[in-house]
Amino acid sequence: MTLRTLLLALLAGGSASAAPPPAQSAQSQTAAALQRIRALNPRVNAVIAVDPTAMEQARAIDRQKGRGPLAGMPILIKDNIESLGPLPTTAGSLALARNVTNRDAPLVARLRAAGGVIVGKTNLSEWANIRSNSSISGWSAVGGQTRNPFALNRNPCGSSSGSGAAVAAGMVPAAIGTETDGSVTCPASINGIVGFKPSVGLVSRTRVVPISHSQDTPGPMTRTVRDAALVLGAMAGSDPADPATADADRHKVDYANTLSAQSLKGTRIGVMRFAAGFGGTDPLFEQALQTLRNQGAILVDIKEFKGRQEIGKNEFQVLLTELKADMNAYLATTPPAVRSRTLADLIQFNRAHASTELALFGQETFEEAEQTKGLADPEYVKARETSYRLAGPEGIDRLLRENNVVALVGPTMPPAWFIDAVTGDRVSGGGAGGLAAVAGYPHLTVPMGLIKGLPVGLSFIGTKWDDARILSLGYAYEQASMKRADPKLYPSIEESPDFAPHFRPAERP
Repeated sequence: MTLRTLLLALLAGGSASAAPPPAQSAQSQTAAALQRIRALNPRVNAVIAVDPTAMEQARAIDRQKGRGPLAGMPILIKDNIESLGPLPTTAGSLALARNVTNRDAPLVARLRAAGGVIVGKTNLSEWANIRSNSSISGWSAVGGQTRNPFALNRNPCGSSSGSGAAVAAGMVPAAIGTETDGSVTCPASINGIVGFKPSVGLVSRTRVVPISHSQDTPGPMTRTVRDAALVLGAMAGSDPADPATADADRHKVDYANTLSAQSLKGTRIGVMRFAAGFGGTDPLFEQALQTLRNQGAILVDIKEFKGRQEIGKNEFQVLLTELKADMNAYLATTPPAVRSRTLADLIQFNRAHASTELALFGQETFEEAEQTKGLADPEYVKARETSYRLAGPEGIDRLLRENNVVALVGPTMPPAWFIDAVTGDRVSGGGAGGLAAVAGYPHLTVPMGLIKGLPVGLSFIGTKWDDARILSLGYAYEQASMKRADPKLYPSIEESPDFAPHFRPAERP
């Protein structure tokens, strides 16, 4: 598909993500991805920077006899993940505009070794959505506002906003996001793609701008579960610099080869009724449950789960404390050109650059984090113990055990809300993904269908290190349901052919 054809498709309202099938060479795949980015990104604003070494990377792969399991796959990475080359790692903030570290995060080095081509960086919610409780997901001072490719006036969710929107629009087959709580699974669901948050400790966090060493993890965002499994297999593994990954090599498997379209047959799955009933997702959720039954799954309703509010309160204390400690540690490793060396410095930088950094919303979460007392503070220690226990051993693990099920399912998120500079994000509800985030357990979201033209996802959640089974269950559902849809970059859902006629006066009889 030529650039002219892509642009004509956009102008005609056609599918922007009708990308050609993968070509044989890394160079042709990379050239096609760069062409699609040039054509589509001006409208979606998902890519914050293109890597000028992308074609050089592709040529090097084509010169190799064995190209690796990713075989020249073009990949975008969220701009809080470091990579070799001239691009800075900004986390969306002007304070890190000169953060050119010229070093690969271990996960990026693994992707390259598997034959992946890093074609650029994606926009994100600035500082991974931790600066303010009144933020606009998908906005950063460096990258501006990312837009949902299903309706450009709708939010792509965050914080891996650009990664989700870029894959949905068809710019690349895969992107890497990061999640502390919902930042992979929410944008994947709302942009109509697959997103997988692995068990914390399966993928290294070294050289990734942090929030929380207890909950942070990178994860793949793709159009299919198989691609997610391939990318996860490439990026997972132990890293001596990240103690959380000490057991990763022992638990890592060939995730793509363990996928089975028959994995739902005879499998007992818990239905999180306590995390459903929001955003108009119920009809699609019931359809998804019937698909699971048709594939042989045995469903067990779970109507109640108490303590979610207590989990959230304690989690927030953990995130505030670890943000200060972990951010200070990261900033100490950045080049001398980065003048902000602590969280306190970032707060002062934002005040000094308020016209750009603070024009839309503030930094009250940063300021609250700066007042925390460190990782030895008894209040922090208790909060982490409480939140993890309630979400993990007494949460997901108890639900699995008491209901004799191996996984949990529920709707991931409501459909996309409007981009709103006045009130910020206004979300009408969310599923049980927070339990998996706090516990550090795997969470997969797979397209569940469209609500009036906007996508929503179905979540699969399991216990620690059960990543392979969760991916396989999601794969079986995906193959049976085939609910992924291509976006058409409508300015709004109201202007799409299905709805535009109803916004005009009707002819009188």
